[in-house]
Amino acid sequence: MAYVDWQFKGIKVGGCNCDFGCPCEFNALPTYDDCKGFEAMKIEEGRFGDVSLDGLCYAALFWWPGPVHEGKGQAQGIIDVRANPEQRAALETILSGEEQSHMTPINFYGSTIVTEHETLYEPFEFEADVAARTARVAVPGVVDLSLEPICNPVTGKPHRALIVLPQGVEFKVAEMASTTLSAKGAANYDFSGRYGAIWNTTIGPEGILDESPVA
Repeated sequence: MAYVDWQFKGIKVGGCNCDFGCPCEFNALPTYDDCKGFEAMKIEEGRFGDVSLDGLCYAALFWWPGPVHEGKGQAQGIIDVRANPEQRAALETILSGEEQSHMTPINFYGSTIVTEHETLYEPFEFEADVAARTARVAVPGVVDLSLEPICNPVTGKPHRALIVLPQGVEFKVAEMASTTLSAKGAANYDFSGRYGAIWNTTIGPEGILDESPVA
């Protein structure tokens, strides 16, 4: 099937209420029975057909009553308020799962969602450093995520870990981090010292196009 030519290239961050590593990445059940998470991306270079998406951010809050693969989830998308009408339409199309195969992370998670809350158009604060395993993504009044390196409990020194998934749909390689995450509104949760990930990625209509770890 032919799709509109689109591409996102940039840094993606995520976190959930599971312990470090996240059992989902290993086909295991979530740490605390349910799943509450957040992902965000800053599109450093992007397009949808002829519409440039450079510099824009998007994010989504997700929550499920049990394991993700059992479905019954809820989600709320957030689109950068700076997007003009053409850019909003492009991002809405992509984030709705249109113009892409089932192998994209958007469709992968979308297939488990039964309730989609109204999309928000809000300002973003987005700072991220993949090599340092640090990030802060905030949408004032809605969500606040921060990532920091996992620390060795004995020495207190940063502990580096990566997850490598050659057949991964969400990512192929990601740096692990410790997440502090709070959300208000349709989603309502608050936790710290849980699973976090940060990675460079390029995504298109057929899924992940290129990912490489930081040396």
